[in-house]
Amino acid sequence: MRALTDGWTLGGVEIPNRVVLAPLAGIGNWFVRLQARRHGAGLVVSEMVSSFGVHYRNRRTCEEMLRLHPDEHPVAVQLFGHDPEVMRSAAAYVAQAGADLIDLNMGCPVTKVCKTGAGAALLGDPARAVELAVAAREGSGLPVTVKLRSGRRPTDRDGIVLARRLAAEAGVAGITLHPRHASVQHRGAPDYDLARELVVELAPVPVIVSGGMSDAEAVRRAFRHTGAAAVMLARGALGNPWLFGQLLGRRAGPPSREEVLDELDWVIDRAVDHLGPERAARYLRKFYPWYVQRLGGDAGLQDVLARSPTVDAARCALARTPLALAA
Repeated sequence: MRALTDGWTLGGVEIPNRVVLAPLAGIGNWFVRLQARRHGAGLVVSEMVSSFGVHYRNRRTCEEMLRLHPDEHPVAVQLFGHDPEVMRSAAAYVAQAGADLIDLNMGCPVTKVCKTGAGAALLGDPARAVELAVAAREGSGLPVTVKLRSGRRPTDRDGIVLARRLAAEAGVAGITLHPRHASVQHRGAPDYDLARELVVELAPVPVIVSGGMSDAEAVRRAFRHTGAAAVMLARGALGNPWLFGQLLGRRAGPPSREEVLDELDWVIDRAVDHLGPERAARYLRKFYPWYVQRLGGDAGLQDVLARSPTVDAARCALARTPLALAA
């Protein structure tokens, strides 16, 4: 029986283990991916990037969202869009930027994405979805994977039908299935039975399973139950990069307070490097609650950090907390 620590190949790319960081919209930049790799992730995927933004050389898209760190490889860049020729162009640029794989988003349920014909809207337009995957593969020369949902609405299995076509007609290197319907977003239990069916049906095309990976035991159960090639961690890894190490047998339990503070300090430094001190101060407000929770902090500390006008002010607040002093 395969183990999470086993190496494998995805489209010819060597992956050292079977634990993958998901594309985290608005979060999964280079230093978040690098953090996951530092803690053991075998493969990391970028936040969702607009194919149109890349095609038209939007500065923020190309300079910030496509920034790759030498130590984060292997890395996949996730693109979204609805136009095959734009996707072909964007995929070529992403390949030149240094990505190892390209992942296509065909599962995002957010209205502003779906109304353009991208994301989960593609579950109902399989011909276009196949065209997009072929265009990305031909444009980039890289292995292409697709992340999708099981369907758009309850009882809908459009995602399963599309996965079959992508494997048979588009030559995708792999499929990531989030076995919830787009309409429920992250509510309810993922249908791991359905994921297991797809794993068997698409073999030897690898299927990665996503959704519901809240802690180490939940991840292990999903991996065993589905027989998937790998597991993909999303919200369960937010502020908890130690989860990768737990799954890979590198650590037995949660981090100490000192480890949490050191890790948050590392994150703050990288955010300043990435965005500059002013933008980083605002950007980090979404990160602080994840780490304060692991420090055992209360709403008061979270409120102070959320209102901190500068990175230095946030650091001072962390230094004054009794938890920091105890660490």
